[in-house]
Amino acid sequence: MTVTRSFSVASFAIAVLAMAIVVAASNFLVQFPVEHVVGGINLADTLTWGAFTYPIAFLVTDLTNRRFGPAAARKVVATGFVVAIVVPMVFWAFNEAFTTPRILIASGTAFLVAQLLDVTIFDRLRRTTWWKAPIVSSLIGSVVDTLLFFGIAFAAAFAFIDGLFGMEDGSLAFPVPFLGISDDTQTLLWVSLAVGDFLIKMLVAVALLAPYRVVLGLFQAAPNGRMA
Repeated sequence: MTVTRSFSVASFAIAVLAMAIVVAASNFLVQFPVEHVVGGINLADTLTWGAFTYPIAFLVTDLTNRRFGPAAARKVVATGFVVAIVVPMVFWAFNEAFTTPRILIASGTAFLVAQLLDVTIFDRLRRTTWWKAPIVSSLIGSVVDTLLFFGIAFAAAFAFIDGLFGMEDGSLAFPVPFLGISDDTQTLLWVSLAVGDFLIKMLVAVALLAPYRVVLGLFQAAPNGRMA
């Protein structure tokens, strides 16, 4: 039987703050490629720094879902979304280098769809082995998030969004070596970044199983703790 604890104001505030920090930081860091060459592979054609921070959003959602249930997790997603989008918009109003409206739109769309999907999948798998719900929901959520974010933020088909705000086209629709591996295999930069981003997200998601398990143990040890 699935049981959850009541969602206090303090717990809600902590979860929302964590979500807002992760998404706002990721929106900023995704603008910066990883400028390193490893084993002959140019990581600037493969990764942005945002790939390392964004998976934490799924950790926040999954822990909230596990402890307090899907309704509470959806509240955190909705509120965290508003805070994480509004705050960068304020920064952008004072410093346009912080982010762009197109990236915010892409981030907001991808975030809501992927996180709400994650909540639903996690809840359906919550009675299975402890690691299945977080890893499967994060895997599917990350696929959707990556496709929506990189497509809207950097594909040429969405360049009109920049135009609506009077900004220069920020599309990354020029050819580069796929994943920075070989000049013989070319693809659009945004596609290469999306694939590299997804691979890193999954590696981070696996690594985050460790802190997830630790917190899960704390939940189980808590008085009146109610676990799935």
